[in-house]
Amino acid sequence: MRFKEIILEIKDIFTPYSQRVFLVGGSVRDMILKKEIKDLDFEVFDMKEQKFKSIMGKIGAVGVGESFFVYKYKGCDISLPRTEKKIAVGHRGFEVEICNDLKTASKRRDFTMNALMYNIFDETLEDFWGGESDIKDKIIKIIDEKTFKEDSLRVLRAMQFSSRFAMRIDKKSLEIMQNIPLDDLTGERVFMEFQKMFNSANLHYGLFYFLKLEISKKLFNFELSTTEFIKKALELQKNREKFVKEFYPLYFIYIVNPKMVENLKAPRLYHKMMQKQIFFKDIDDKNLYLLSLKYPIKEWLGNYQKDVILRAKKFNIFEKKFDHIKPKEVIDDGFEGKDIGIELEERLKKEIDSMPI
Repeated sequence: MRFKEIILEIKDIFTPYSQRVFLVGGSVRDMILKKEIKDLDFEVFDMKEQKFKSIMGKIGAVGVGESFFVYKYKGCDISLPRTEKKIAVGHRGFEVEICNDLKTASKRRDFTMNALMYNIFDETLEDFWGGESDIKDKIIKIIDEKTFKEDSLRVLRAMQFSSRFAMRIDKKSLEIMQNIPLDDLTGERVFMEFQKMFNSANLHYGLFYFLKLEISKKLFNFELSTTEFIKKALELQKNREKFVKEFYPLYFIYIVNPKMVENLKAPRLYHKMMQKQIFFKDIDDKNLYLLSLKYPIKEWLGNYQKDVILRAKKFNIFEKKFDHIKPKEVIDDGFEGKDIGIELEERLKKEIDSMPI
C-alpha cells in the first residue's frame, strides 16, 4: 500500500512538468516476478537539470549522486535519465549526460531484466531488450558488452541475482563475464553483493556461479573440484530450511570455505563467528554437550546436520551453554582468578562424562 501511495505522490509532483515518469530497474523486475518490492526507482524524462533540481529542493529530496542526477525521497530514488561513459578508474569514474531517448537511456543497465521501464502515468511497459521474456525464462542476459565491462561489479551482481531468483546466465553473457578482471573492486562493494547472495534462497545457484564466473579464484584464490562442488551444493540446497535464521548469511562461508572470510570486508560478526567454529561430522551426544561448553548450539554453524537442533533443544543447550554447575560453587570451594574458569570447565566435563549417553 505504501508504494501505491508514493507512486501517486510522485505523479502529483510531476504532473505539471512531464507525463514520462517511469519506474525503472529492480522494482519493475520484482513486479513481474511477483516478489516483494523493496525499492522504488523513478526516472523523470523531458526535464531540464535546473528545473529538476529546483523541484527536488522544494519537496526536500536529498542529493545522493547529484553528478548522476540522483536524489532520495521517502526511501525512493528519483533521477533524470542518463548515459554514462567510462573515463576513469572506479565506480564513480564516469562522464554523465542527460538522455531523453528511452531506449538509449535504458541501455546503460546491466541486464535485460533490469532495463524494463513502467510509465506511472499511462501504465505502459517499455521493454527494448527482451527483459520480460528473459525474466519468464529465468535467464540473466547482458544488454551491451561494451557498457557492461565498464563496471566489473556487475559480474558479482549476476552471481547474486542467480542465487536470489534461481536464474541461469546465458552462455554468451557468461563468457563475457569470465573474461572481466575483478581487481579494481573495493572490499565494501564486493561485500554488499555477497551479502545479498548470503541471504538468498538458492545458495547452490550462487555457489555454481561463484565458481563458474571464477570469482572464487580471482577474489579468494581457491577453486573446487567437480566432486567438491556437488557435495557442497547439495549441502546448501538440502539443509537451507534448517539454517538458523539469525545466522543464515554465515552458512555459505562455513560450508564452502571458512577462510574466504579473511578476504571479505565483512562485519566483525562474520569474523568472530568463523573463528570460533569447530568442524564435526555426525556429531554424537557427548560431543554436542562438550561443544555447548563453548557456546550455545544455536551458534554452531554445523547445527543443520541430522537431528542436531532437535537434540540440542531436548538437552536444553540450543539457546544457552551447558551450565549445570555455577561459578559460585567453584568460588565457594576456594578457587580464584583464572583458576575458576579452568576448574569450572573440568567439573562440567566430568559431569558430561558421567551422563548415560
